Amino acid sequence: MSIIKQVAKDEWRFWHRTKLAATIIVIGTLLTIFSAIVNTITMQQAQHERTHLQHTSESRFVDQPDRHPHRMVHYGHYVFRAPTPLSIIEPGVDAFTGTAIFLEGHRQNSAMFSDQRQGSGMTRFSSLTPSFLFQVLVPLFVIMIGYPSVTREKEAGTLNIMLTQGVNLWHLLMGKYLALVSSGLLMLLPLILAASWASINGESLLASGAFVSGYVLYILIWSGIVLTVSTINSKSSVSFAVLVSLWIALCILLPRIGSSSAAAIAPSEGKLEADFAVAEQLRKLGDGHNAADPAFEQLKQNLFAKYNVNKIEDLPVNFRGAVAEFSEKKLTTLLNTFAEKRMQDELAQTQIARQFGWITPATALRSFSMMISGTSLETHHRFLREAETLRYDFVQSLNEVHRDRLHYQTDMDRSKDHNSNQAARVDASNWQILSSFNFQPEAASTRLGQSLPYFIQLLFWAAFVGLLLRIAVRKIR
Repeated sequence: MSIIKQVAKDEWRFWHRTKLAATIIVIGTLLTIFSAIVNTITMQQAQHERTHLQHTSESRFVDQPDRHPHRMVHYGHYVFRAPTPLSIIEPGVDAFTGTAIFLEGHRQNSAMFSDQRQGSGMTRFSSLTPSFLFQVLVPLFVIMIGYPSVTREKEAGTLNIMLTQGVNLWHLLMGKYLALVSSGLLMLLPLILAASWASINGESLLASGAFVSGYVLYILIWSGIVLTVSTINSKSSVSFAVLVSLWIALCILLPRIGSSSAAAIAPSEGKLEADFAVAEQLRKLGDGHNAADPAFEQLKQNLFAKYNVNKIEDLPVNFRGAVAEFSEKKLTTLLNTFAEKRMQDELAQTQIARQFGWITPATALRSFSMMISGTSLETHHRFLREAETLRYDFVQSLNEVHRDRLHYQTDMDRSKDHNSNQAARVDASNWQILSSFNFQPEAASTRLGQSLPYFIQLLFWAAFVGLLLRIAVRKIR
């Protein structure tokens, strides 16, 4: 063990003398520090802003004056998804999917205000989040530091001297490996501090610890890759060229190929095509604003039979409100069918792309990171479902008010004059039906279970790199 520590110290001493390695370590550490600070400030501002907007939207809804209940259906309501504590490191899909939805009757609107839709095509590279920096750039820094670790000894002839003097080859390699890992952990330190800050702000210690462990394993993998390539090659220039090629393939090309392959293997309908399909089906349901639509004839007959009357005017409920309630139920069922299909298509593509974690550790870490932090596609889909549940509940509650608390004839006469319009309004106390919306990430244990397949991918890579290193050692011997 003392030999391993001594080799690691000598490696750090060499890096200090050459200045280049020391400069890279300082730059990498400063970049992670600045990105962690900037992203923490940005996410905390987003947290406060969205929480404030959520309270404001709810207050404005319940503070509306006396209105016709169907006016409130179209007045609508906003819901916002506040960022999770760990999103200060891993924003995940939030920048692509949007974080707010306008809820109203007869429609399911898409999430709005995604950074990618509002930014330029270079947004992904202009906003260096800690997760992106560590998944893509830190491996390059480790390569620039460690590519000559063993080839330097070969070129100087010192490797053979040390081996003939009885130095164990594994001790030598493990010392250099320890030095490489420690340099990566130094650049990881700001991310560890950010994860600790997330725990202070409500994140589970279990989730934060697991999150950091995934990134530590990523450092171990890339340090092993660098050491293996440096052990196999005899020249530093060749080692550097091979490692940079591997970095380009594993961190840039393969993740992109994974996304493109997923879209090709599991294609989904375009927005225009899907909208036309929905519109075609909606026409068959009838117009919920027109109580005389033939689509509601069976509803009218059922109400006549239920209340034993022969005319709409004799019904104890407002037929227009009953039509609105009936129409919204049918419409929501249809819209949910299309929405679930779209979400399943998106999830199928994502799951295909995640399988590329078996051939690139960058994809494995990104999938693991998003799952643990609660910023994955599954979390966004849960946000959409919970928002839709709230939309349906408050719209149907307003339709019940329309049905039970507004007389049919008064409703029909509301456009005659000002007094009739005023008479067709209900008391503002009816707006208290709106439920509060407070979207939270899933429990830490649930996220850990969801992220386990991708942690296994990282373990596979660690074992695979260890096997390659053993082969490289045999080659030297």
